[in-house]
Amino acid sequence: MTMISEPDASAIELGQREAAPGKPSRARLIGVIASGALLITVVNVTAAVYLYRGVSDLRTMEARLEQLGQFEQRIGARIDTVNNGFQSRFETLDRQLQANFGQINGNIAKLEQGQPVAASEPAPGATEPAMLDKTTVADASAADGGAGAGDGQPAFKRKAAPPGPNPSYQRIQQPDGKVYYKKIN
Repeated sequence: MTMISEPDASAIELGQREAAPGKPSRARLIGVIASGALLITVVNVTAAVYLYRGVSDLRTMEARLEQLGQFEQRIGARIDTVNNGFQSRFETLDRQLQANFGQINGNIAKLEQGQPVAASEPAPGATEPAMLDKTTVADASAADGGAGAGDGQPAFKRKAAPPGPNPSYQRIQQPDGKVYYKKIN
């Protein structure tokens, strides 16, 4: 083998080598790896910070939801209390109405049988019901036997004097369906 030497060329030192064409140098490779690791580290730190904030917000919301559950229980208890009060009142009113309707039906049955209706006390704690049917003042005074007719008060609010000894009534039914009771002496 022949060696060509140039006197002007510097000698190659063992510590310095030229990079082969198409092959990157090690310093450049280390730089790329270090910058990639730095980028991954920054992404991981950023994700950890957002994850910590998210967990903190989640704990805060869980605490607020727990308070909301307690609030819902308190409101539910109060609504139940109010509902029970209204239910109790409705039951009382229903009993009073049933008692009044029973008394009215009894009075109507007595009138249909031709028996006099004695003045009776209203059911205890019950108010007298308003008359809802289409009874005129003349009808009411005829049913009362004419007592206090024309004084402007409805007949169902007046207390009739108890009839004398063994009064009798005559039932008169007109073609239009109206029924009158006339006192016979």
